[in-house]
Amino acid sequence: VKVIDDFFESRRKAGQVRESKSPHSAPTFCVKKAQGGWRIVHAYNKLNDATVPAQTPIPRKDVIIDPMALSTIFSALDLRDGFYQILMRESDIPLTAVSTPSGMLWEWLVMPQGLKNAPATFNRCVTHLLRSVRDFAPSYFDDVFIHSRAVDGKSERNYPVHDKELLAMKYALAKFRVYLLGSRPFVVYTDHASLRTAIKSP
Repeated sequence: VKVIDDFFESRRKAGQVRESKSPHSAPTFCVKKAQGGWRIVHAYNKLNDATVPAQTPIPRKDVIIDPMALSTIFSALDLRDGFYQILMRESDIPLTAVSTPSGMLWEWLVMPQGLKNAPATFNRCVTHLLRSVRDFAPSYFDDVFIHSRAVDGKSERNYPVHDKELLAMKYALAKFRVYLLGSRPFVVYTDHASLRTAIKSP
């Protein structure tokens, strides 16, 4: 119960849910993740049964992978919590109401996971936003794959690894700046250990 309550409290603080008086309600429960932690699940079965399925094609993996054949530099972006960047239509918000074991009723102001058309809607949005860079940054739902045949300039090839990592982040932030700016803060994560040295350096 506490896991679910803490989840919704964090979403409330982020402006993604609000308390609801909706006549609709879907139950919420937890599923243990294989790698540890909990996954919050909303059982939107009845709502999904009444939803007309979106006719958005799923990205073909071969279409994404084939252009990468001659590339030598690869990077991937995971659009974490990407669904929560898409606002719900005001008239649809009451339909997203979910109940918790502690007796709370919440409704989503952003697109929750569990809706039948949520993956298609999100994929359509990402595909549209990245259409100008799809030649070197194709997307597959919440994953963006960036690839290149070579480093842009000769001098950049001599950069130490952490400089190249920082350069890649700077380039990505500049490229996606228009999509990142807004009312919600964003965080850049990296698993590259060499960056720790650069961050700690004066």
